[in-house]
Amino acid sequence: MADQLRPKVPKLAALMDEAEPDVLAYMGFPTQHRVKLHSTNPLERLNGEIKRRTEVVGIFPNEAAITRLVGAILLEQNDEWAVQRSRYITLESIAPIGDDPLVSLPTLAA
Repeated sequence: MADQLRPKVPKLAALMDEAEPDVLAYMGFPTQHRVKLHSTNPLERLNGEIKRRTEVVGIFPNEAAITRLVGAILLEQNDEWAVQRSRYITLESIAPIGDDPLVSLPTLAA
């Protein structure tokens, strides 16, 4: 695509060339994860939940209060994702592409 645009729009083609590694980064993941990685739906859902819960509070007394609430929401979501019947991406399945070969869930969480 960049080569087709290069004669007419060289700056755009250069930008596309520069962005190629980032755009295709998902190809480095195992095949079964690629379908899940192309969607931002889980993040959008999580951001919506954070927005919903922070709007209920309205005004926070300080930044630490916001950090505590958002942190609690993220911990709650992490726990839900960890115990889901069909996990989004498990540590065991992602370990082969990571730097640490000993990555695994703690005994109690597995």
